[in-house]
Amino acid sequence: MSWLRNSLSACFHWPVKLLVRSKSIPADVEAELGLVKTKPIMYLLQTDSVTDQLALKFVCKRLGLPEPTGKFETDHVMLPRSLFLRRPKPVFRSAAKQTDTIDVFTNMFQLHRVHTDLDFQVLPVYITWGRAPGKGTPGWADLIADQASPSWLRKFFIVLFLGRDNFVSFSRAVSTRSMVQQHGSDHQIAQKLIRVANTHFHRKRQSLTGPTLLERSELNNSVLGSDAVKLAIQDEIKSKGVTPEEAKQSAQKYIDEIAGDYREGLIRIGDRVLTRIWNKIYNGISVGHAKRIRDLAQNGHEIIYVPCHRSHMDYLLLTYVIYHEGMVTPHIAAGINLNFWPVGKIFRRAGAFFLRRSFAGNKLYTAVFREYLELLFNKGYSVKYYPEGGRSRTGRLIPPKTGMLAMTLQAMLKGVKRPVSIVPVYIGYEHVMEVKSYLKELTGGNKKKESPLQILSAVRKLKNYGHGYVNFGEPLQLNQFLDEYAPQWRDSQDQPADKKPSWLTPTVNELANRVMLRINKAAAVNGMALVSMCLLSSKTKTMTKAELVKAMNDYLALLQEVPFSADSTLSDKRAEEMLEDTLKLKRLSVVDDKYGVLISPQENQAVTLTYYRNNILHLFALPGMIMTIVFANNGIEKAKLLRLLIELYPMLQKELFLYMDTESACDYCERLIMQLKEQGLLNQKGRKLMPPERGSEHFHSAWLLSRAMQETVQRYAVVLRALEIAKTISRGQLEKVSRTIAERLSSLYGMSSPEFYDKNVFSCLVTALREQGLVESTDDGTLQHSDSSRALQEEINQLVWPEITQHLLQLEEI
Repeated sequence: MSWLRNSLSACFHWPVKLLVRSKSIPADVEAELGLVKTKPIMYLLQTDSVTDQLALKFVCKRLGLPEPTGKFETDHVMLPRSLFLRRPKPVFRSAAKQTDTIDVFTNMFQLHRVHTDLDFQVLPVYITWGRAPGKGTPGWADLIADQASPSWLRKFFIVLFLGRDNFVSFSRAVSTRSMVQQHGSDHQIAQKLIRVANTHFHRKRQSLTGPTLLERSELNNSVLGSDAVKLAIQDEIKSKGVTPEEAKQSAQKYIDEIAGDYREGLIRIGDRVLTRIWNKIYNGISVGHAKRIRDLAQNGHEIIYVPCHRSHMDYLLLTYVIYHEGMVTPHIAAGINLNFWPVGKIFRRAGAFFLRRSFAGNKLYTAVFREYLELLFNKGYSVKYYPEGGRSRTGRLIPPKTGMLAMTLQAMLKGVKRPVSIVPVYIGYEHVMEVKSYLKELTGGNKKKESPLQILSAVRKLKNYGHGYVNFGEPLQLNQFLDEYAPQWRDSQDQPADKKPSWLTPTVNELANRVMLRINKAAAVNGMALVSMCLLSSKTKTMTKAELVKAMNDYLALLQEVPFSADSTLSDKRAEEMLEDTLKLKRLSVVDDKYGVLISPQENQAVTLTYYRNNILHLFALPGMIMTIVFANNGIEKAKLLRLLIELYPMLQKELFLYMDTESACDYCERLIMQLKEQGLLNQKGRKLMPPERGSEHFHSAWLLSRAMQETVQRYAVVLRALEIAKTISRGQLEKVSRTIAERLSSLYGMSSPEFYDKNVFSCLVTALREQGLVESTDDGTLQHSDSSRALQEEINQLVWPEITQHLLQLEEI
């Protein structure tokens, strides 16, 4: 380093340290990028900038990486710790000069050929100040917008105004030894490395800032000028007898109602505000598998985020996480109910676009919305929408609405230029602010309309929400999916815009199902959910602290040794720590008598715990059903147990969105049984699998697990009994009668689960019974009791509590 650079670095050290707040992407470079700190590291940056290098220096110190300044020695040769692709632009010239990096790489490769044991890690580092996308029409704000190689004067203003929005993004290191082994001379290999690095940094910038902002005039011209909208306008003129100008004005009003108005400045302000809010209400936010979305962006994919929908907080939390993972924030599909003053305007400028609950009968609105969505895809904007259509009131995934997915596939038919990937996202909380209102709605209360007063009331209550969880599930590449499920899809690309291919509906249904399976596959286990499951499985909903810790430890060990999936995540904390953190949320009653601590739901609050239990119930569906069958039969042979599990699995799979096929589920159950025996939750006696002895330390955990699925099998018994009594019944009537019986059982036996008689749950169950041929169906859709349903009913009744079975058998008419 020259004396001038040393002097500048020393001079700017403290000003930069005071002005700059750097965010490292990813936070753990060793785990995610496979960086080996013990091997020599050389940093490759885009621009030779003192302030960039100082920002990198501060981050490296925090991560325990070598300082990027100075040189290091190898084989008596001094090599620079940092290399740069180009120099800053001069103040009065437009072009930035290249550096001598290509010569450094050439000499370094020659050194590798002499010393065959040498191997350095070239670590690309992209440093950005702010995240402003380009604009079609430049403005004054562009004077401080980050550029690839700004002049020192421009960089002064960039650091001054954007220092707190500095992102240091690391990429996977390149082995110099692997580079030397490529074909070509050392100079040619060095040139190739420089070319690849330039392309890499360009894509990095795109993933961080996104495409050029969409000008309003371009938006209007693209949507109104599309063939689909022109056809819809003509149809509007004919069907409603309006003038062409009036029809066009209607289309323009729809654009104004729908379209977002993204402003990067609002995102930066929102980041600061949300950081304060999260620090106030959450103990932390855990993010899983974020590397997936960074890899997709780096490879030029159009990303569509499809999260589950638990709370209005989802809009903010997921966008915040995506921003801090170094990705451009998506345009978000939001219900028109959120477009009220002043929230609607804020959301719109944060990238939200609004849609009506129903498009039925309005061809012009449908055409405008579809063209707007296609325009976003073609311009390269990432998009986020909720496949469930609304927030889950029970904590379970609810059957998906397929409208947005259908429009996504139709946009692909018209030729989206980039590969499109759908990324399922699991969102979980230890406390959901709307949970009480959800329960009121489930028990017959009216949904409150969103309003400014409601927002203010919610803000006042924002405190002590525990931990938040965001897990990015396995991406689903749409071209590959269509090639697999609808190989003829490309033949439909030239069809008129108003024609729907025959394969579209079944393909969209399959796509929606796969998305939901992958969301649940990426579930996160948290303390509140695990504690809720244990307490609700207890007969009195009260447990000693020792019993609760023991059960939690047993279940965590089970999921650790036999994971539900590679995408699901567990806390690193022990059960005792998880319980202590959960108690700090002040949602449970803790009583200390002379024998120890008793833990239970707060008075009249047991029902609220069902929401959190339902977030993770699908992870315990198969182990819970294993224990239910073993306890109900007081021991059972493994072959018979597996046969019954496989018979019940299609219903469990449909209701709880379990991702495994039947064969995989059988293999998973085999591994579960082995692990349950290993932990002492099952005993092997001769050919039978038995519950633990009543005096065993493992009995209580096993017994609780057997009760976790009791309400599920009770629902099965209710539907089959209703069908038995009616003999022949329509699907709608069967669901209605089953819900009535379930509500009666809930009142009689004190069940605390509103979803026990939820219409979505019964709809899924009846669909599964019909698809599996367990009930017969006539040509007009009427369902009939059959030998198959009778045989299943007998097996189910063996699993249900005797008093429930007795009550159901006493019902003689519906």
